[in-house]
Amino acid sequence: MTAAARIRRLRWRLTALFALTSAVGLIALAAFAIRTDDNSWRSELDDTLNLQARQAVPYVSFDDNGRLDAQSLLDAVETSCPPVTVVTGTADQPTIAYTPHQPCVRASTEDLEAVAATAMRDGSATEVEARSENGHQIWLLAQPYTGAGGQSTAGVVVAVGDTTSGQAEHRKLALLLVTGCAVLVALSAVAGHLLSGRAIRPALTALQQQEEFLADAAHDLRTPTASLRSLAETALRDDAHRAAALERTVRLATRMGDLIDGLLTRARLMAGVGSLARQPLRLDQLVEVVVDDTETGEHRVTVHTEPVVVDADPDLIRRAVANLLGNALLHGHAPGRPAEIHLTVAADATVTVDDAGPGIPPALAGSLFQRFHSGSGSTGLGLSIASWVAHAHGGTLDVDTSPHGGARFTLRLPPRAKTVSPE
Repeated sequence: MTAAARIRRLRWRLTALFALTSAVGLIALAAFAIRTDDNSWRSELDDTLNLQARQAVPYVSFDDNGRLDAQSLLDAVETSCPPVTVVTGTADQPTIAYTPHQPCVRASTEDLEAVAATAMRDGSATEVEARSENGHQIWLLAQPYTGAGGQSTAGVVVAVGDTTSGQAEHRKLALLLVTGCAVLVALSAVAGHLLSGRAIRPALTALQQQEEFLADAAHDLRTPTASLRSLAETALRDDAHRAAALERTVRLATRMGDLIDGLLTRARLMAGVGSLARQPLRLDQLVEVVVDDTETGEHRVTVHTEPVVVDADPDLIRRAVANLLGNALLHGHAPGRPAEIHLTVAADATVTVDDAGPGIPPALAGSLFQRFHSGSGSTGLGLSIASWVAHAHGGTLDVDTSPHGGARFTLRLPPRAKTVSPE
């Protein structure tokens, strides 16, 4: 697995960790909120039933014949369907003495008698869950009351409450919390992925810059290294030409040192730890030197220059022009025929390289200056380096069709601002 792939996998792990941490926290908070709400509405219902039963107990009275006087209870409750039922008798034989004619909540007789019997047996308030006649879950609370002497339990007041509305609100809150947690976890995962991407971006950039530096070094040093080896072999086997070969070796070694310095400079600039070594530069003279130092062989290079001064890094501009010229010498001619190269330097700091080759296929025009793109199978780094140098100086590098039938590469640099001398 490549280093970039490992870094991207780390990003997904950071995203998963961020989402998992958020999910654990949100689920814990949601569970606490759901539990609290469940206890709250149950406690509220319990308090309501206790209040109803305790308020009803003082108004339970009997007439002279020992029969329950329900009217006083009805007057005290002040409701058309009082949620209380009065049970008399004993724990073994509870008897329903009063029940509302139209109760708001209908509890079964068996449940009412069962909770009443338990309350009379224990002598304390008792509450149980049950089912109403229509299948709703209800809560029964039985509150004992004493007889006339106050010594024994005479009966029980049973308050009935429907838990349907409370449970519905509770389920609604739980669903809302679960949905909210899911949305927040998804948002936290997206945010974590974006943040982790920003966190690993410098590492990916540094890795890409390293790979580009190695590729550029291999591209720029491949030809000089081969020439250096050839010269060394010539000096070893040919005594007559040894001095000349060694002299060219020294010049080539110097050139390789300059190339290495240029590569290091570009690497520092791309990493943001260096700046361009700008200085006033005669662009026309630099182009002429590049042409003179380039082995053209049987190819013909025509140079037309106008004096122009730019503020630029001479080493980087030299590399850009050399790459454009080398590209024209390599690709700007038909197989087996010499190249006709026309190189022009205009007064507006524009360097134009024309050739009479096959030109640039339209499909490659958009990606020609990208790394590792070429129209003839080469590494494609030369043009990408030239394009980078142009943009680093605030200029541009464009490609078009040459009037000579091939390709035209135009390197535009900002001309040096003219200074006005004081009068």
